Amino acid sequence: MTSSRIGKEMGTGLAIANSTDGDGMRGTIPTYVLITPARNEVSFIEQTIKSVVGQTLRPLKWVIVSDGSTDGTDDIVKKYVADHKWIELVRMAERKERHFAGKVHAFNAGYDRVKSVKYDIIGNLDADITFAEDYLVFLLSKFVENLRLGVAGTPFREGAQQYDYRFTSIEHVSGACQLFRRECFEEIGGYKPTPIGGIDLIAVITARMKGWQTRSFPEKTCVHHRLMGTGMHRGLMVFFKGGRGDYMLGGHPLWEIGRSIYQMKNKPYILGGALRLMGFYWDMIRGVEKCVPKDFVEFRRKEQMGRLRSFNKSSPLPLTAPKIAGRATDRSGNIPS
Repeated sequence: MTSSRIGKEMGTGLAIANSTDGDGMRGTIPTYVLITPARNEVSFIEQTIKSVVGQTLRPLKWVIVSDGSTDGTDDIVKKYVADHKWIELVRMAERKERHFAGKVHAFNAGYDRVKSVKYDIIGNLDADITFAEDYLVFLLSKFVENLRLGVAGTPFREGAQQYDYRFTSIEHVSGACQLFRRECFEEIGGYKPTPIGGIDLIAVITARMKGWQTRSFPEKTCVHHRLMGTGMHRGLMVFFKGGRGDYMLGGHPLWEIGRSIYQMKNKPYILGGALRLMGFYWDMIRGVEKCVPKDFVEFRRKEQMGRLRSFNKSSPLPLTAPKIAGRATDRSGNIPS
């Protein structure tokens, strides 16, 4: 397929991508930019940079936003900026507190730096993941195959554990790496800061509310090097706060019961699921205000109940499915969709 044909079909004025593979893909894949918020990622960010630099299809621009890092993160990035002009480092002021909204503010600082770039796809890439050299071109090709695809990504692995979709949906796209069609990202209004986290989940569900398709493609995976949910919350509080997050992000009470029972099969056995359920109902009983609007809550709950009905047609709940290592939570410890 020629680049002009794809550009016409996508309706985006496709530009020739910065391909380094020489396999004939030049001009047939959407152009893209990446943004990476990074806060004290000195232990991981160089691996991420090497993964992006090694891609067969590099981005037009990659903005790494240091969110007040104090651990040498900036120094590592500067080494690569010197050799790769398409990488830019943006430095934000130091702040003592660590909060979920900070990631959105950092992302938006990077977003400001790419608004003048003519691109088709925009990606939000965490500073602690790695992936194969054909990872990004694989995802980009999915936008060509499906013109209604608004958000794409893959499962991630943490050591021997891999993201588990048995109690979520293949439509959920993890925040470790989310690629958006530009029109989709602009239509949903970008990421929305919340005090409880779940910004990636809100973006993906909002995209579906707007009529876009969202999809994780299990043919590929990325490796997540920082243990999920430990950036701000540690120990058993991860589960309790995860349940609170499910409530504040509009989860259905019946869904949460089933999900918590499922969680009890994983470490810490029984206790993790019980704490998650306690967190959810603790906020529900107290009437805590949700972080998302009413139409979002209605849409999310409708999706969840639809999946519960699908589960019931084959089995009461997917509790007897073949064992797959992993945890079905998003990057902030909340249950996707």
